[in-house]
Amino acid sequence: MLLLARDPADVPAAIDRVLLLDDGRVAAAGERDAILAAPDTEALMLPPLPPLGALPPPPPGAPRAPAGAPLIALRDIAVSFDDTAVLAGVSWTFDHGQHCAIAGPNGCGKSTLLGLITGDNHKAYGQDVTLFGRRRGSGESVWDIKRHFGQVDTQLQLTFARGMRVVEVVTSGFFDSVGLYDDWGDSQRALAEAWLEALALGDLAAARFDDLSFGLQRMVLLARAMVKGPQVLVLDEPTLGLDAWHRRLLLRAVDHVAAGSDSQLLFVSHSAGDRPACINQRVDFVPGDGAFTVRVSG
Repeated sequence: MLLLARDPADVPAAIDRVLLLDDGRVAAAGERDAILAAPDTEALMLPPLPPLGALPPPPPGAPRAPAGAPLIALRDIAVSFDDTAVLAGVSWTFDHGQHCAIAGPNGCGKSTLLGLITGDNHKAYGQDVTLFGRRRGSGESVWDIKRHFGQVDTQLQLTFARGMRVVEVVTSGFFDSVGLYDDWGDSQRALAEAWLEALALGDLAAARFDDLSFGLQRMVLLARAMVKGPQVLVLDEPTLGLDAWHRRLLLRAVDHVAAGSDSQLLFVSHSAGDRPACINQRVDFVPGDGAFTVRVSG
């Protein structure tokens, strides 16, 4: 068997030999337990994290919900596709000061729930869905909703055109676009660069996005999601595919954002793995009568 792994924890006990690579070169080779336990291996796999900087303020006009209104309120929501029930009896309130972990197995309806609140799923119409103090279907456009949200997910990461500079990817967050099709000025560029500095990515501003490692691309997308000052930051499986060091890097940055900005987190995961320390609410998908429902705690 030949196994390629990003994380020593992913190396099964049945593996008896390990080849450790560093920048395309063999750094060490030998018996599994000896290589994985060596101090040099830990130093290579988990180097010190770079220092983070101060978070910039949101841009003028960043959207905010009316004082006293919950950011998200769902009451007895049901969703079906054709004759298949997906969600039933879903009620949930996401209020000011909360950072929520949304968890459940693949296929339970997590993406459906996100679509209801981010404007991507038309099934919200005719149901009791209130976003940022406004009932869905009361004349708002999808873009009125989306301006409240910043989002990080793997699919978004794979859609950016080759050759885009990192600062351009971050600036596209002002327009919720994949690519830059609108004029952008000095103030937007300055704020994009400030977010890169805050997340220890300042040296990468002029680099090509597709030349970065998978983990650093994910960090750039975090800066992109935050540049417009969203009220809610949606992190959809943000650690998927990351090695241990990049998971630590991203989760530390997410906690930095939660502590130093007005944005609140929706952290979506199919597993009970690493999560930000700031999480103070949970929405767990559980099987119901023919469809999934949710159990809310916190």
